[in-house]
Amino acid sequence: MTTHEFTLDDLRRILLEGAGADEGVDLEGDILDVQFEALGYESLALLETGSRIEREYAIVLDEDLLTDADTPRALITAVNEHLLAAPRAA
Repeated sequence: MTTHEFTLDDLRRILLEGAGADEGVDLEGDILDVQFEALGYESLALLETGSRIEREYAIVLDEDLLTDADTPRALITAVNEHLLAAPRAA
């Protein structure tokens, strides 16, 4: 199980692996506060992203979290809160 902090680089990697990127969208730019929709990620892509995060980080994310976290910053914060709350393996 991975226990390190979830970062913007982690999110970029998972977004690209799961849904790719729209042409003309620079995920390497300053995207922390850009809405996912403006980045070309609709609800289905975010559900896939959430599933990948859950598998990789061994956490469970509420579906509402994926709807409410409309920017990379919001999603990263929510994932890190879950990681802090998750029980640690001995």
